Amino acid sequence: MNSEANSTVTRRESQPARAAIAAFVGTTIEWYDFFIYGTAAALVFGPLFFAESTPFMATLAAFGTFAVGFLARPLGGVVFGHFGDRFGRKKALVVTLVMMGVATTGIGLLPTYATIGIWAPIALVALRVLQGIAVGGEWGGAVLLAAEHAPKGRSTFFASFAQLGSPAGQILSLLAFRLAGLMDKPSFMEWGWRLPFLVSVVLLVVGLAIRLGVEESPEFEETRVENPPEVAPLREVFATSLKPLALAAGANTFGIGSVYLFNTFMITYTTQYLGLERATILDALLVAAIIQLVMTPVGARIAELIRNERLFLQIALIWAMLAPYPLFLLVDMRATWTITLGLGLNVLGSATFYAVIAGYVAGAFPTRVRYTAISVAYQFCGAIAGGLTPIVGTILAERFQGHWWPIAVFGTTLAAISFVCITGLGCYRARQPGPEAAIEGARVR
Repeated sequence: MNSEANSTVTRRESQPARAAIAAFVGTTIEWYDFFIYGTAAALVFGPLFFAESTPFMATLAAFGTFAVGFLARPLGGVVFGHFGDRFGRKKALVVTLVMMGVATTGIGLLPTYATIGIWAPIALVALRVLQGIAVGGEWGGAVLLAAEHAPKGRSTFFASFAQLGSPAGQILSLLAFRLAGLMDKPSFMEWGWRLPFLVSVVLLVVGLAIRLGVEESPEFEETRVENPPEVAPLREVFATSLKPLALAAGANTFGIGSVYLFNTFMITYTTQYLGLERATILDALLVAAIIQLVMTPVGARIAELIRNERLFLQIALIWAMLAPYPLFLLVDMRATWTITLGLGLNVLGSATFYAVIAGYVAGAFPTRVRYTAISVAYQFCGAIAGGLTPIVGTILAERFQGHWWPIAVFGTTLAAISFVCITGLGCYRARQPGPEAAIEGARVR
């Protein structure tokens, strides 16, 4: 075998690892950009962009712009799902990464209400929409790029690398605001909060360099030749896979909602309702994010070894249904170590669940429409469970001041919805000979 052939074989053998790393780095950057917005919404956007409102209404307005990004995510899922199923996962992911970088940098350069008045919140919303569209197309493609490059029987573990981007992005976002918060409060409010957004330019360059070095998904290339979509992927999904689509959306409820209840809203809860310093909760959330980063691949590997993803997910969700009560008991003690312990115990359920859910849901759909299907399911769920969760948490905290149990019940409800849908999706998959075969029996006319 000549040197050129050896080089080709070596490159192909390295692609699974490259695809996993590219999925991890790309989603880390995307989620960093998305999370710094949530942190800024909890800390600074209210007084800077909604200066004429009361603190409560300014917080709701800031979280309202946060929710707008989630409402835009289904559009990103539809557009880039179609693009990714037709033209390739890699091409779609390059575009989403550039869009997110442009939007995030734009927020860092945006004048506030004091400078341009009503145009400040309008521009903020517009850039948030662009962020939402970008992240709406990112998740599904990153999961599939890693999973479809994976060696046989390893798709769950490799797909978890895309899921690692969420805790890694959160760690970077918390560190960025923690460092920016070291300056005095007037400087932080005037210009320091912009620094985490402007750093996105550097991350964008790094992410593009890595992502461009990965080849297209081999499963996609094979399907494009042998079994391409006969109609628009979205139409085929709605015509043939509506039930698993709805179950997949519901299954993601806890994975999405828990992040914004126990991270984004927790910042508001501890600083505004318990009177804690923002550094206290940011440090505790940082430790919890590190635990999630470690537990995500561990959870994926355990699920892979026991060969029963549904059972694994159900056990994780039972833990998640119980965990909010000790969490809020510990948070209400107002000590850094008790808050950190509570968040750490709570994140065990969400981390292990999040590690496996992507690969589990992807397996319910055929390759040729898989990007569209999982993106639509995840992002429509995100529009509701993600965008509204901090708002619901804020309303419950305001309505039941001094009582944490309604918020804990809300967290339990998110996990219960996912439990029911995971069980239903498992029953659906058990009745199917396989997603490819199942869809063959229901061709779109």
